[in-house]
Amino acid sequence: MKNTSIAQKNDLLRKTLSGCRVMLTAGVADSEDQAQVLAAVKSFHQFTEDNDPYGEHDFAFFEVNGERFFFKFDYYDNDYEFYQEDGNRVLTIGRADEY
Repeated sequence: MKNTSIAQKNDLLRKTLSGCRVMLTAGVADSEDQAQVLAAVKSFHQFTEDNDPYGEHDFAFFEVNGERFFFKFDYYDNDYEFYQEDGNRVLTIGRADEY
């Protein structure tokens, strides 16, 4: 199944934070909890039908020290200009109020 391979790629990239571009919003970049937020992204595994309807493991909300955060993958062509299905990935990590 195609979504399974996409989910496996996304899980590997998210767990290692390598092999993709990682963008931190200002709220995470300036946060004293940045290390904990990154650790939470790397260890996240609570995907369900409700928060992952397409089975791609490409988006989630989570909490660190009572504050809500998110991560999301976007897919781009080789020039990082346009959407490309299952293309190069950019992983954005931010505070929920920045979404």
